[in-house]
Amino acid sequence: MTKPAELRSVPKAKKASKRPKTVVLKTLSAGGGSKTRVFALDANSASFSDDFLYVFKSNVKIARKKNKERKVRDGRADRTS
Repeated sequence: MTKPAELRSVPKAKKASKRPKTVVLKTLSAGGGSKTRVFALDANSASFSDDFLYVFKSNVKIARKKNKERKVRDGRADRTS
């Protein structure tokens, strides 16, 4: 006889929903007078890994949004290649 299989719940991936207090958004001036916004986080924070994950997911979200806008602007919205 075989043992019945155990059911285990798999934890869901963390959602980057609320900005941690140790992560700040800074506006920097570039050489040509243009401005850019960057996330800054405290390297000595007790929750550094969670903060880093939040910043990474936020950057990916922003990059995907920009790429999507660029595709629409260039007329390549539904092409796969």
